Amino acid sequence: MASIPNSFINYKSTSVFNRDTVPKMLVHEHNTREGVYGKISVISGTLKFYGFTERRGEIEQEVVIQANDSLISPPQYWHKVELMTPDTQFQVHFYADKDSEIARQNLNERS
Repeated sequence: MASIPNSFINYKSTSVFNRDTVPKMLVHEHNTREGVYGKISVISGTLKFYGFTERRGEIEQEVVIQANDSLISPPQYWHKVELMTPDTQFQVHFYADKDSEIARQNLNERS
């Protein structure tokens, strides 16, 4: 599994999603930007993460994430999620190098 480099910071987090609020994009194949790690944190219920070899590629991994656990998706990795239980709630935190343009832009917007 991927890990977030020490020089990376959390520059943005989503709201908490559930079955009714999860954006359609997340349940279909998508990827993170270049230089951006996504940390999927499950708050309650169970979520399944599917990782793909490439866009429209074969599934190369399926990981079940339980409540209070998380998974790191590396930059530009094609993936999707599936909410496995009615009570599933999760949040996504995005990390980029502290000196990157994307981190600076988003942190300035928070100020």
